[in-house]
Amino acid sequence: MFDIIRDRIVDVPDFPKPGIVFKDITPLLADPDAFRASIDLLAERLPADIDALAGIESRGFIFASALAAQTGLPFHLVRKHGKLPRETHGVEYALEYGVDKVEMHVSSLSEGRRYTIVDDLLATGGTCAAAARLVAQGGCTVVSALFLIELAALDGRAQLGPTKVDALLTF
Repeated sequence: MFDIIRDRIVDVPDFPKPGIVFKDITPLLADPDAFRASIDLLAERLPADIDALAGIESRGFIFASALAAQTGLPFHLVRKHGKLPRETHGVEYALEYGVDKVEMHVSSLSEGRRYTIVDDLLATGGTCAAAARLVAQGGCTVVSALFLIELAALDGRAQLGPTKVDALLTF
């Protein structure tokens, strides 16, 4: 099953800038069998003791929403600053040149809730680490982080401390 997923991920050299090899998942999303296989495999890796999923904007929404539909778990959005319409909690995090901010609705973060954070790709881990701080700020616990792809050379896991990290594919 991993081959059908791996075969649908296309390397795009020098995107979005020279020296970067972008992992394009759009062929995977366009193939219903490959997408279904990825969701099935991700669902198998979800811890049994979680209460909700937090999907990171924007491709994490795709995987988290499909996992929520399959498992019956609630799905909560982790969005960039200013994109959510109601009261939010927010966390700033460092980028290569500047800062960014992620937010969640205050109503998504019921104290004691246990989360798995979902995204398509783990690179440096900065956005996921910010999402984990955001969840903790709301009195919740991040049990695990789950990704379709991990770029191992960038060591994003190091940013996530003791959080259990899992990815279907490692490059």
